[in-house]
Amino acid sequence: MIEVKQIPGLMFALLIGALLASYFDNRDDVQEVKALIAGDTEANDPEASAHYTNATILKREYDGHFRARADVNGIEVKFLIDTGASTVALTLDDAERLGFDPDELDFRWAINTAGGETKGASVLIRSIRIGQVEVRDIRAMVMDHDLEESLLGMTFLSELYSYEFRKRNLIIRQ
Repeated sequence: MIEVKQIPGLMFALLIGALLASYFDNRDDVQEVKALIAGDTEANDPEASAHYTNATILKREYDGHFRARADVNGIEVKFLIDTGASTVALTLDDAERLGFDPDELDFRWAINTAGGETKGASVLIRSIRIGQVEVRDIRAMVMDHDLEESLLGMTFLSELYSYEFRKRNLIIRQ
């Protein structure tokens, strides 16, 4: 028979048992929440993103935007994540670093941007990898001018399994 003075200890033990069972049942979710709360996961950090299967977490920067350092065909390019951009857009400088010769590009496409109309040349990017996430054979536009930084638009984002915003983090999943 259980005595009245043993009930608080028994209730505490049951509570701890329930919490441990819940933790092990939802371990991946708990790890993700802990990482998000701690703010200790970064894009391109294999150890921080290792417990995510085909996912990478990007932190919001001081200006409120999300940026990613991506491996593009083996070369690092910094992108601004832009859900309002219909395509991946490369600056001329980034395009040249990726091996596209500006003299050989056909800037025939009229592109409407927030700053007005400009011209773009269509190119194919073989691979864009951000942390654990990789997308292959992406159409992009090289902008002839008026682009301060390369944009990671919907031709990349629409190939993902999902992307979601959680407070100061953007989680992309393949």
